[in-house]
Amino acid sequence: MDAVKAWHTEHAYFRRLLALLHKQLDVFHGGERPNYELMLDIVSYLREYSDRFHHPREDVAFDRLAQRAPELALPLARLKQEHRVIARAGEALVGHLNAILSDAVVPRAEVEMAVATYLVYYGSHIAREEEDVLARAAEQLGAEDWAAVQGAARLGQDPLFGDQPEERFRSLRRQIALET
Repeated sequence: MDAVKAWHTEHAYFRRLLALLHKQLDVFHGGERPNYELMLDIVSYLREYSDRFHHPREDVAFDRLAQRAPELALPLARLKQEHRVIARAGEALVGHLNAILSDAVVPRAEVEMAVATYLVYYGSHIAREEEDVLARAAEQLGAEDWAAVQGAARLGQDPLFGDQPEERFRSLRRQIALET
């Protein structure tokens, strides 16, 4: 099913970004200065694209799937809650990164905790969706359901992974190309 394939593809993109973010956390752990600008670009993209387009579509898919597979209602409700936790964790992380880039002093422990929280929540969230939801959604949801999912958040071209990345994400796109 094309919608499930697109869902999986977006997860693969997000994993690549989380891996890049994790590398910057490793630099931070090593006592060096990570590329805070890159980190901010990663989290900004994930917040702007995922929180505005990807997660709202998933929420509709989860609601539809819970109607067809009631035994999944509680795990799907937890995944929807995680969307809010991820958004808040991303907001906190962006705040720390913006402060650092504005030459404010932010305790290392706070930065480390914010990055680690974001990585852990986001990574485990994607893994659960991949393992527990995508195959069931492909089996259970029909054309009307997928139309409702797509209607939840209309979007144009992906600002990072689309054919023409937005100017502000071009350096991030180049960095991703270097990593693969």
